[in-house]
Amino acid sequence: MSDNSMNKGGISVDTEHLFPIIKKWLYSEKEIFLREIVSNACDAVTKLKRLASLGETEPIEDAFKVTVKFDKDESTLTVSDNGIGMNEDEMRRYICQIALSGALDFIEKYEGDSNESNGIIGHFGLGFYSAFMVSERVDVVTKSYDGSKTVHWSCTEDGDYEFSDGEERSERGTDVIMHIADEEKEYLDENKLRSILNKYCAFVPVEIFLEGTDAEKDKDGNEIPPKPINETSPLWQKNPSDCTDDEYKEFYTKVFNDFREPLFHIHINADYPLNFKGILYFPKINTNTDALEGQIKLYYNQVFVSDSIKELLPDYLLLLRGVIDCPELPLNVSRSYMQNSAYAKRMAQHISKKVADKINSLFNTDRENYEKMWKDIKLFVEFACMRERKFYDRVKDSVITQLSSGDFITLKALVDEAKEKQDKTVYYTDSQETKSSYVKMFTDAGIKVALLDSFMDSQFINLVETDMDVKFKRVDADVASALKADGEMYENKDLEELFKKVVLGNTTVKFESLRDENTPAIITTDEQSRRMNDMMKLYSLSGNTGADIPVDSTLILNSSCSLVRRLAEKPDESVARMIYSLALLALRPLKSEELGGFLSDSYDLIKKVLD
Repeated sequence: MSDNSMNKGGISVDTEHLFPIIKKWLYSEKEIFLREIVSNACDAVTKLKRLASLGETEPIEDAFKVTVKFDKDESTLTVSDNGIGMNEDEMRRYICQIALSGALDFIEKYEGDSNESNGIIGHFGLGFYSAFMVSERVDVVTKSYDGSKTVHWSCTEDGDYEFSDGEERSERGTDVIMHIADEEKEYLDENKLRSILNKYCAFVPVEIFLEGTDAEKDKDGNEIPPKPINETSPLWQKNPSDCTDDEYKEFYTKVFNDFREPLFHIHINADYPLNFKGILYFPKINTNTDALEGQIKLYYNQVFVSDSIKELLPDYLLLLRGVIDCPELPLNVSRSYMQNSAYAKRMAQHISKKVADKINSLFNTDRENYEKMWKDIKLFVEFACMRERKFYDRVKDSVITQLSSGDFITLKALVDEAKEKQDKTVYYTDSQETKSSYVKMFTDAGIKVALLDSFMDSQFINLVETDMDVKFKRVDADVASALKADGEMYENKDLEELFKKVVLGNTTVKFESLRDENTPAIITTDEQSRRMNDMMKLYSLSGNTGADIPVDSTLILNSSCSLVRRLAEKPDESVARMIYSLALLALRPLKSEELGGFLSDSYDLIKKVLD
């Protein structure tokens, strides 16, 4: 086709077809219309404040406010402000042309290239038309700060509008009067309106008042001045040094309705190249499965956006609760936008760094309280370390481990001692109770035993082994050299064969001389095959079928124990079974058939003693 035959034009929009789409589909949550109209009112105030600060208008003495008023008899919901107002030219430009934002024009004119919007959200663009989601007609009555005459604009739900000379306003500002449709009368209910305003506008920077048809009166019949429903200076907008611990706790309780005191908070005040503020809390967790998912409330210049955007946090920090105010993200942000936003990813990385910095700060400056809260945060610190190497590198020197004695030691100190004294081996127990006899042998020999009793520990130590060139072995996995006694090795083939008759599964029998002369036998299990077995069990709990991995074990007969030597001189299979059962009982709870055999042998032994 030649250039001469090309036709050019612009796409036209027919409001007759556009308005039904706006009415039904502009926002997924219909109640957002009130947020949009109130936000516009707040913008009108913010713009006037800015003009006053620039000397473009006379100083303003009266208090700024936004009023939301409903009238059930008239079926109207009105949002009023005493802000900048509009003249007729501005009305035609910003109201009669869909999606032309007055905020953009204002910023270009008065802010220049400073990239500072000074909290202006503003849209008299698409956001304003959300009013038609619940209205059959919308009236706008406005008077500009410049002294122009009052302008009255009225538009039906079909998109037909008209200008008229309405009643002259004595004060600047704007009234948006929504004539609520019959099927939307729920938006004339005071509790409903208060709930919406508390959700979306609890922290907007201009005082908001909700007024019903009748003013509230005191016992003498005098009208009670209404109180604003919002807090104009939320805690996250303040300098951290100006906030007290009590204020942080009160804010947490107010926002999340959780009366349990959070473990700690992180106040973020990021500037270039990021621009966002917020407060994050690590909540108190009762159990490993109690409220594992946190909540981040996203705000845009103090206007609530969403509480279900998880992309602002790395997946390993989803437990956190808090508020984040980011004017760089769009007011109507979506999950799909966040998932593909490079800015959101940088925010998540910054938050991760701030959490790591907080952990290090608590470790370095408040060690006593840090140890007290370690059980609550350990699971999530370990998980974060496994999920992101950068996080691990930042906090690994602040990772602590509880010993079987109840004392705490840094992971680094524990590993350094193992490298120096124990052939690069850290010994641990997963239970103080069931492995107590093993733990006692190690602690009596002067070996520290770490208490690693959560399912995350078994995965975390794999990372530490690779990073720090050390091995972790459970106390029942090895006979450390420190547990062995000096002297000549004793072995007896006949006794070995006797015990081979009574042991179960993949269990071998061997002799070892132990310092503990009172324990005739212990059972050790192969660390790697046991870890694999534990992993397969977890895998099966997640809904998958995992094969049970056989765990190799060894029955170690203590040749230092006189009972073992006497049994070699006078073999007795029932005594051998008893010794094996006791060793098994020290390792784990007996199964039903094992317990039955153990009780039977015990009764037989009692009879022999009495006979």
